[in-house]
Amino acid sequence: MLYLGRGAFAAVAAEGALKMAEISYVHAQGFAAGEMKHGPIALIERGTPVVVIAPRDALQQKVLSNLAEVKARGAFVIAIGEEGDAALAATADVVIAVPPAPTATMAVLSTLPLQLLAYHLADLRGLNVDRPRNLAKSVTVE
Repeated sequence: MLYLGRGAFAAVAAEGALKMAEISYVHAQGFAAGEMKHGPIALIERGTPVVVIAPRDALQQKVLSNLAEVKARGAFVIAIGEEGDAALAATADVVIAVPPAPTATMAVLSTLPLQLLAYHLADLRGLNVDRPRNLAKSVTVE
């Protein structure tokens, strides 16, 4: 799975991919959408799941352009965006809507459905979401 976001949402995409890998054991990577043409686009083939975080902000047109590029290569796009965003709904296969909010709040709101997506996929796969394998419960640093 690929996760894409621009600006502050690149970090949100990376966090969503990390959670997917941690609890569902599905290989997932987060990328800054602006870097998509520098490698990750080569991984897209028919049916590849791509999660795109696309809030209505100054970068949305660029995100929609990235979304169109992965769709043209056959990806299945799950988009996280604002309620009522017709441009996003017209392009993505599935839209998970969050309420409109300022950028900082939108970053937090976008994280919630990503966490739930990972949780539900792990649950559907019959995995124990409360005890993911090979994860330390605490980290010690010297």
